[in-house]
Amino acid sequence: MVHDPAADVTARPGESALHDISILLRRGTPEWPGDTPFDCRWTCRISDGASVNLSATEGSPHVGTHADAPLHVRDGWPASDALPLHPFVGPCLVADVRGCARTIELEQLGLPDDQSVERVLLMTGRTIADGAFPTAWPALSARCVDALVRRGLLLLAVDCPSVDDRESKTLDIHQRLFAGGAFVMENLDLRDVPPGRHDLVALPLRVEGLDAAPVRAALRLRPGA
Repeated sequence: MVHDPAADVTARPGESALHDISILLRRGTPEWPGDTPFDCRWTCRISDGASVNLSATEGSPHVGTHADAPLHVRDGWPASDALPLHPFVGPCLVADVRGCARTIELEQLGLPDDQSVERVLLMTGRTIADGAFPTAWPALSARCVDALVRRGLLLLAVDCPSVDDRESKTLDIHQRLFAGGAFVMENLDLRDVPPGRHDLVALPLRVEGLDAAPVRAALRLRPGA
């Protein structure tokens, strides 16, 4: 019997269903301008007489949903195979910042004073999930990043293509996050997710020596969050 992938997101009694927040990776998924696009092809086809279907893919690991490795912004920092698991699994806050035009401050995340937070997912509304690369998106201020790191931040994830501004050349937000012990995930699809507290499962693929790793990301939505 053929496995039904839909069964993977069916909730058990007392649980809410998993919600896939990954970008569909396919030919035509928008890449960062100038980066290597995702492509796929068949190397063997049953219809051509082969015993199996075999495919091959190529492209930048930054296309679609992915985790940046610290190596992405500084030589000598850890690569993709050194990405830890814990930051990418556990309770998270989905913060609706679609009203922010450019800079996001701590007060706009809806966190109570001095509340600790390990994982923050920013819903900017500027996502490639619509099929086009956005022209601009907001980013956290340096002050906000530092405050989140002091509160125990392990992961900053965004639905836009970068945690930094599109025009940034120094990638200051990446640098501050990695230096503070936090990690980065980009290109989520949060269009059907309510803001609030949820549970995240988003493990980076274990690939060696790269500056990023593809991720399959899912949220377990908490009722009434």
